[in-house]
Amino acid sequence: MSKCQKLLERLLSKPKDFAWSEAVSLLKLMGFEVIYGKGSRRKFMHKKTKALIILHEPHPNKIMKSYAINEMIDALEGGGFLDE
Repeated sequence: MSKCQKLLERLLSKPKDFAWSEAVSLLKLMGFEVIYGKGSRRKFMHKKTKALIILHEPHPNKIMKSYAINEMIDALEGGGFLDE
């Protein structure tokens, strides 16, 4: 099982301890690149489809909130990235 698949399965299980670094790694493995702007909002744009996912980078604790995990899952489903 690939690292991408393991992270995806972990995300879909909606754990209470999903780290921001895991989210960034997963999105990069799926073909997204991070676009940094002002504040703690991060944009992830897919290199081929130009699909956009906007997430809040948690601070000071780097564990993602449950609403952010749900937003990430919804965005991946909406973009057709979980159908593969």
